[in-house]
Amino acid sequence: MRMAAPKRSSRSAQGSRVHAGVAAKARDRGATEERILAAVGTVLARDGFGAVGVNAIAREAGVDKVLIYRYFGGLAELLRQWGASGRFWPTVDELLGDDRAAMLARPAAERWSLFFDRFIDALRARPLTVEILAAEIVQRNELSAILEDEREQWGAQAEALLGGEEFRARPHLRGTTLLLVAGVQYLLVRARTIRVFGGIDLRTDAGWRALTESLRASALALFGAKPPTVRKGAARAQTIRR
Repeated sequence: MRMAAPKRSSRSAQGSRVHAGVAAKARDRGATEERILAAVGTVLARDGFGAVGVNAIAREAGVDKVLIYRYFGGLAELLRQWGASGRFWPTVDELLGDDRAAMLARPAAERWSLFFDRFIDALRARPLTVEILAAEIVQRNELSAILEDEREQWGAQAEALLGGEEFRARPHLRGTTLLLVAGVQYLLVRARTIRVFGGIDLRTDAGWRALTESLRASALALFGAKPPTVRKGAARAQTIRR
């Protein structure tokens, strides 16, 4: 005779339903937060800092503005979280790569030049960021200042991890690095409207490879090593005529 399976207790079933409900709410909240964070970048890039507000972001995300206050505490904190999320600016961890220890163990010149390679790739992969950088040049307010703070913290962290003893031994490297970081941003912003700079096509991978190869050669010179021999015509092959 076949025995009937024991019935699940009503208390156990109720507990499972409660657990499932809590998990569903957590997923829903996570998805809503992602939509809100994505909307921040869209509004900033499309309309500029002057248009950024709780109402505009809520409309773009398709949510009630109450959720922005509930989940983020307000506009300023939302922008801070957006800036720290890696959507706007690449995190130092992203630039260090999957094998952080291996990156930090590289010789200083390699570490420095590879950091710039990844920095350039990361910004080129963020067209919204480039649009925001362009907008910041002509418009500054309390919200743009929040993103400035995020980048200053990023710079201090990057310098501590990548500079170390080399920066202390060669103080001029800090200024050189800052000029190059600013130069990369300028060239990306310029490339939005002007394709060629100094014979380099800023809208092609080949053009940016020419610049990163120059950075690698400069790194060896800056850090005191003998620079490599540059093959004749290598740089010329990466440029185009005006």
